[in-house]
Order: sequence, then structure tokens, then C-alpha cells
Amino acid sequence: MSSKVEKNSFISAHGMKMPIIGLGTWQASEEEVETSIDAALEAGYRHIDTAFVYMNEKAIGKALKKWFDSGKIKREDLFIVTKLPNVGMNEKYVGKYLDQSLSDLQLSYVDLYLIHHPVGLAPGEDLLPRDGDGNIKVDLNTDHVAIWKALEKQVDAGRIKAIGVSNFNSSQIDRILKAARIPPANNQVELHVYLQQKKLQEWSKKTGVTLCAYAPLGSRNMSNYIKKFGATAESGSGLDPLSDPVVLHIAQTHNKTAAQVLLRHLMQLGIAVIPKSTNPDRIRQNFEVFDFELSETEMDELNGLDKGEEGRKFVGGIFKGIEHHPEYPFGNK
Repeated sequence: MSSKVEKNSFISAHGMKMPIIGLGTWQASEEEVETSIDAALEAGYRHIDTAFVYMNEKAIGKALKKWFDSGKIKREDLFIVTKLPNVGMNEKYVGKYLDQSLSDLQLSYVDLYLIHHPVGLAPGEDLLPRDGDGNIKVDLNTDHVAIWKALEKQVDAGRIKAIGVSNFNSSQIDRILKAARIPPANNQVELHVYLQQKKLQEWSKKTGVTLCAYAPLGSRNMSNYIKKFGATAESGSGLDPLSDPVVLHIAQTHNKTAAQVLLRHLMQLGIAVIPKSTNPDRIRQNFEVFDFELSETEMDELNGLDKGEEGRKFVGGIFKGIEHHPEYPFGNK
């Protein structure tokens, strides 16, 4: 059931062909999007990752249309990913949020549509609904299988090429697999050298549900993001893989950057990566990872840096109360 890795893409066990490196756009402002997409497409990226909750899909759509209109690139050359928001976690809202994303992106279909997070939040315009005590207002009626059936209908309609999930644990995906007519093609999760999710990697190989790593460089900006909400991270806040001595030594050996080594490590494990940057030079550097290979010894050294759950960054007080939802994914793997 394992995926087949090619030079710059992999083919999932269920037939989805995804470029193994993409451009992450989380926290990219509308002003930064055009510069980022221009730099990425010029460098050779063909995989763009976004989400409804990033609130920048209109800017991405505008940037993509400019490229399509120029004739420099065709729609079928690109792999575009977006996601169903937590406040849309009900089968009756799937069409609504997909409609909005397609309209904003100025596309007739997306290549991969993900359920952004297993926890459903109270529906409405507020993407992070809270009660008077500051707790996230959750929707306890979240039904992953019902949502999945609605996504399958959108695939049948030609508006989505492949469907998957994000931030799900293996038991949650197993439940979907048992009921699915169209299996999940991908699970996008936090994954980097300090949080390698080795059990999930093994499970992925057995089931053919490929992995895509967000925050593959360790997300230096996460602490700043959390501070906006007046909260602190529960773990991983002081960890920075880009300054790890082992990573820096290997980078020096290959005359590469620490970021390039971190990306190459995951790619050699058969994991797609979507590093986020708005700096054109770093965007180009992050794509220059196909001209070197890490040795077995170097891979072992990097595999040894795993800190397990202590390395996780994307949990914290910004989502106070979300852990009480029955589908909270990090409590029981």
C-alpha cells in the first residue's frame, strides 16, 4: 500500500500524484502572497497549499490567474490544496465552503481538499467562536463519516480531484477508511525533525494514506502567532531545528542550508513538505533540494533528534477548551 516516490513527486497508493515539495501560505498576508507565488512558480514549485481559514485565498487566486493569463503555466500543471474549516464540520456546509474557496481561488476544481482539523467548532462567521469565559465553542455533533460522504460527492461532481484530512490521528482515519468509497489520499500533520511521528509514518506505509508535513522547519513564527492570542505554547516553544548542531554540521558537509537538510530528511522518508516563506530567496533555496542526498548515517543522526510529543508546537492555550471535544486528536493516539 506504500506510495511511490519519484524525483520531485510521489504517487499515493490510491493514485494521487502530489509534488513532494510545495509552498505553504499560512500567515502570508495578501500583500505577501503575490510575491511568494511569483517566486515559487519561477523557482519550479507546482504545489500550493492554502486553507479557508488562512483568509488569503482571494490573493492566491489573483496571483494564479495572472500566471494562467500570461500563458506561462497551465492549470493542469499545478497541484492546489485547500481545506474545510472547523466551523464547517458538518455535511451540510461542505458545499458552501468549497464554493467559497473555489470562487476566491478562481478555480473550477482543487487537486486536494482536506478536512482541516478533526474537531468541529460552532458554525458561524467567527472562525474561532468563544464563549464568555474565552473557551472555544465546540460542536459536539461532529461526524467525520458523514462529512466524508459529502466530500465524496464533490469528487464525483469533478470539483475535487482527491480528498484527505489534516491533524487526524490514525484511529480517526481508520474509522473513515472503513466507511469510505474513496479512501483518504493524504494526512497533513505537524512533522519535523523534533516531532517525527514515527508510529504515524509506519501506519501511513501500511495504509497508503500519504503524509504531508506542515511546519517542516519547526515553525519559528509559532510563538509570535500564539502571543497574538495572549497565550503560550504547551510544548516545543523553545525548540528550533534550524539551529540544531547536528543539522548545522550536516548542512556544512553538503554546503547546504539547515532548512535544505531538514526538508531533504523528510523527503527521503517519503513525506511531502510545504515550507512556508514570504522571502523570495528562501523560497528558491527551499526548492533546491533535489541535487544532494543524505547518507544512511546522516539520516540515522537526524532520526535520532526526535523528541516525540515534547517536540509538538501546534497545541496551546489559543484553543482553550478544544481538548474537551471527543474528536480532539492529541489525547489518545
